[in-house]
Amino acid sequence: MEEKITYEEAFKELKEIVNEIEEGDISVDELSTKVKRASKLIKICKGKLTSTEEDVNKILKELQENDEIPDVTD
Repeated sequence: MEEKITYEEAFKELKEIVNEIEEGDISVDELSTKVKRASKLIKICKGKLTSTEEDVNKILKELQENDEIPDVTD
């Protein structure tokens, strides 16, 4: 089951984890847990970005098909 979290929330938490690791604010015991969480957050962010890109491309394609915007690829 996918965690319900916004892109902004996931990105913010990911930045916090990276800062903790860079500053050495976490113990070796916590490091594995933090890295696993960071990996999950990266997957969430990547999935949301991919989904958004697909949605935007679909909308642009529909608009082009309806001659509502010019084809900028020529």
